[in-house]
Amino acid sequence: MSRVRNAALKSKIMSAQDAAALIPANSTVGMSGFTGSGYPKVVPMALAERIEAEHAAGNPFKLKVWTGASTGPELDGALAKADGIEFRLPYNSDPIAREKINKGEMEYLDMHLSQVAPVAWQGFLGPLETAVIEVSGIREDGALIPSSSIGNNKTWLDRADRIILEVNSWQNAALEGMHDIYYGTALPPARVPIPLTKPTDLIGETVFRVDPSKIAAIVETDSPDRNLPFAAPDASATAIAGHLIEFLQHEVKLGRLPAHLLPLQSGVGNVANAVLAGLADSPFENLTAYTEVLQDGMLDLLDSGKLTVASATAFSLSPEAAADLNSRMEQFRGKIILRPQEISNHPEIIRRLGCIAMNGLIEADIYGNVNSTHVMGSRIQNGIGGSGDFARNAYISCFVTPSTAKGGKISAIVPMASHVDHITQDVQVIVTEQGLADLRGLSPKQRAQVIIANCAHPDYRDALSDYYARALKGSYGLQSPHLLTEALSWHQRFIETGSMKP
Repeated sequence: MSRVRNAALKSKIMSAQDAAALIPANSTVGMSGFTGSGYPKVVPMALAERIEAEHAAGNPFKLKVWTGASTGPELDGALAKADGIEFRLPYNSDPIAREKINKGEMEYLDMHLSQVAPVAWQGFLGPLETAVIEVSGIREDGALIPSSSIGNNKTWLDRADRIILEVNSWQNAALEGMHDIYYGTALPPARVPIPLTKPTDLIGETVFRVDPSKIAAIVETDSPDRNLPFAAPDASATAIAGHLIEFLQHEVKLGRLPAHLLPLQSGVGNVANAVLAGLADSPFENLTAYTEVLQDGMLDLLDSGKLTVASATAFSLSPEAAADLNSRMEQFRGKIILRPQEISNHPEIIRRLGCIAMNGLIEADIYGNVNSTHVMGSRIQNGIGGSGDFARNAYISCFVTPSTAKGGKISAIVPMASHVDHITQDVQVIVTEQGLADLRGLSPKQRAQVIIANCAHPDYRDALSDYYARALKGSYGLQSPHLLTEALSWHQRFIETGSMKP
């Protein structure tokens, strides 16, 4: 049975190839999708084929692509492989696109995810010609039932000149009603407070409004989201989770956190998922989450009753968890709320709710500056995502990482960060398998001592202590002592030899 329940719109149903033919060359396209969920699957692949054919005929054809965050191989991967992306924002995890970005063959704007929608409205990014959006259905009245991610879909639908819809019947029909689409945002001077004071608040609508005259094509699909497996928590991830949970218990004991904590935010990845898994065995009850994505560990917490509600903008699940959720979506009604990312990541709301932020990093320096995006200072890995939105505005801002990478050849704790995404003022707690550094209220030199002692791997701890001691004697200033000719030498050594070790 067709998910297109509006009679007038049935006439817009066509093939992916015909829909892709409607997208002008060298234009800007807003695509749905966030961390591998709710992205269009067949139109981008048809578009990639068209681009390859145009290139073979000697015709230039590239697009500016805006999304919610990362998508999947059928979108970012296919278009990047076809050399069809000129410019990309705001977050990418596709390996083909990443390689093109790092080779200088694709322009990439890495943005705070909360800022994308308002920036798109401000206008300096130019017009948005086409929106290609996955939905789970179209109601009789023409309203669009959102899919497994919201991301920037509301903004793309509002801003685009033309709309192409993929109606994906793989998505469980029980998704209908689990979204909260807020239409009260505006640019200054018309901006007003967002009326959300707890994660359970519903402040919007369950569907997208859309001007039917802008819908140029509808493509029916039955295709799964890109879901990547999570590694089982190893000893390192389990240790990190243990340190962080012990810290939270201590904060409760001192009366600095309530017994049910405060709304949790968890970044994407194996370590973050391990922390969530650790919470399942913790004494905490009646937890809530106000976060960006809902991962396996959070789904398990909802199942166990430890977590009462999870507000997010998208799912980011393993294939097994996605299939499980899809098979019993109805059970999570009232427990899962999906919102636009400008709301899930909004600094105003994060600060008001007092979120406890837990995000990953690539490296941190001895003063607590965090690099979460670039390898050796210049190669982009993914992007900042929403970690900056949460880190700066959280009640407690935590960053987690194993202390080494590449089999011990890279230290996650370095003398000076080769790139900085989160400054010392936004980083309150750093956790590795070695231990936890509570940096709140500490000066830079005090932070350095705690980070080196608690977080650095033993293979690198003496070298860090030696660097810091010499910096205290030879630095130009003594607020954040550094030896500038040596501060990035570990990174250079890795580039030259494949290891940071001398």
